[in-house]
Amino acid sequence: MRKCVLHCVIFLLAGAAAANAAPPAAAPCRTSGSFEAWLAAFEREAMAQGISQATIASAAPSLTYDQKIVYIDRGQRVFTQTFLEFAGRMAAAYRIQRGQQLIKANAGVFARIEQQYGVPAPVIVSFWGLESDFGANMGKYHSLSAIASLAYDCRRSERFRAQLLDALHLIERHDLAADDMIGSWAGELGQTQMMPSEYNQYGVDFDGDGKRDLIHSVPDVLASTANYLHGLGWKRGEPWLSEVRVPANVPWDQADLSITLPRSKWASFGVTLADGRPLPADNLGASLLLPMGRLGPAFLAYQNFQVYLQWNNSLVYSTTAAYLATRIAGAPAMTHVTPPPALAFNDVKDLQARLAHAGYDVGAIDGFLGLKTRQAVKAMQLKYGLPADSYPTAELLARMRGG
Repeated sequence: MRKCVLHCVIFLLAGAAAANAAPPAAAPCRTSGSFEAWLAAFEREAMAQGISQATIASAAPSLTYDQKIVYIDRGQRVFTQTFLEFAGRMAAAYRIQRGQQLIKANAGVFARIEQQYGVPAPVIVSFWGLESDFGANMGKYHSLSAIASLAYDCRRSERFRAQLLDALHLIERHDLAADDMIGSWAGELGQTQMMPSEYNQYGVDFDGDGKRDLIHSVPDVLASTANYLHGLGWKRGEPWLSEVRVPANVPWDQADLSITLPRSKWASFGVTLADGRPLPADNLGASLLLPMGRLGPAFLAYQNFQVYLQWNNSLVYSTTAAYLATRIAGAPAMTHVTPPPALAFNDVKDLQARLAHAGYDVGAIDGFLGLKTRQAVKAMQLKYGLPADSYPTAELLARMRGG
């Protein structure tokens, strides 16, 4: 599950395994009683876990059931924009310029953060911009009501029950008041959209006022985001993404996030920096990332890119966030490319179904070009003797339809 305000309703279906699992019998939800009965049982559980009656009383006006939230949750559609479409919209010039301005305005805070957590300012600011437009759009839903509604609904009851307890802990610690907890429909809070569990685990009081306020305090927001990225495995002083130029005769089957080679090896394949300068001939490991296939943009993705995928496992979102961070850091715009037209949503579903029928694991047949589908596409491209760049094309689908 990852964060969302600017892109939440159209993004990926997170937690699919949890969504399909039956809730444990010990956890009552809407199929076993009214919301009021469920809430009374939950409040008893909360008090047993150290939540005070005062906290529950302060939260009570917001602990309501909202059927609209459940409709949104059950009606999510997968993200279908291509990388170039999404990056063109989300990594816009104004966001790059605003990010650079904010780094200058908060230079002292960012210097302390990088010293403590090892995460550079452009990386933090790119998430800040994508998640809430630098705090301008944190959402409009009452978080306690949203989380309580999803906890009561049996689709993902256990997941959101735990989040609701964490939300009450935020009130108990005096980090936030119930009335402050306005965010996305799925319960994310603050300027970089953390779920209550993430807020509790990684929230930092960086302005020294005694509370972790990720809604109003910019220093707390920035440091907490860095702390979270550090917790996901960010490597101090290492790159995350760089655009490259790839020759037509590169071994395309090596273009896979699961394959890491030294930069010296990529250089031996003829891969250069985007401006044609040679790659550093060192042993720093990198993967060749082709978000839209061999005719689209090309990047070397480093170990820190895996942190982006943990933040949000959509390859389109993660590549956009990483690219935006490079642009804020001063990298030039992407080289102009003309990849083939993306497959339509229903064609992707058809391709997934055919790949699954052929014995490949594509995950859900949902029209979403996720990492499993890309791996299956690569295997089928190898079978047909096509360039194995992991990107589905009309040619591949035609070959599969023709038997």
